Amino acid sequence: MTEFAPWEVLSSRTALRDRWIDVTADACRDARGNVLDPFYTFAYPDWVQVVALTPDDRLVLVRQYRHGARARTLELPAGAMDAGDASPVDTAARELREETGFTSSRLQHVCSLHPNTATHRNLCHTVLALDAVPTAETAHEAGEDIAVETLPLAGVLSGLNSGLLAQAMHVSALVMALSAAGRLDLSLRP
Repeated sequence: MTEFAPWEVLSSRTALRDRWIDVTADACRDARGNVLDPFYTFAYPDWVQVVALTPDDRLVLVRQYRHGARARTLELPAGAMDAGDASPVDTAARELREETGFTSSRLQHVCSLHPNTATHRNLCHTVLALDAVPTAETAHEAGEDIAVETLPLAGVLSGLNSGLLAQAMHVSALVMALSAAGRLDLSLRP
């Protein structure tokens, strides 16, 4: 395997910065000496997505309008980590409660992955919430016109190939969380 050195940043400037995103335009020299200018990267707060299963084996989902897709999509409860959140598990508990009214006393951090290693500098954390039950009122923020749905887990899995969950990171989170819960075997078949 060939090892390549990290790119050298020749200059860097902020192209856009607000409370949600920090877009940086770098001039970079790659390991072969090519200069890429500008090369944009995006820094968001870390994201958390929650795979919440009810005691009767239903997956807690949210349906909401997503302007990037220009569609109402079915997704896992998810959101950005706030500066005051101590951990992804704390964010997951808050987002699950605020978006769906469900809570869980059995929250487990599953993994932290990069949403896009080419351009994104943040992480996306997956948290498994077992025995999720509706116990609270929702508290939706501006832009969150959310309908809560619970679907049988087997039905969600069988609908993945047809695009039931349109968010790619949510599909990977579901697979990783179900594997961590011992519900899905990721071994290869001969």
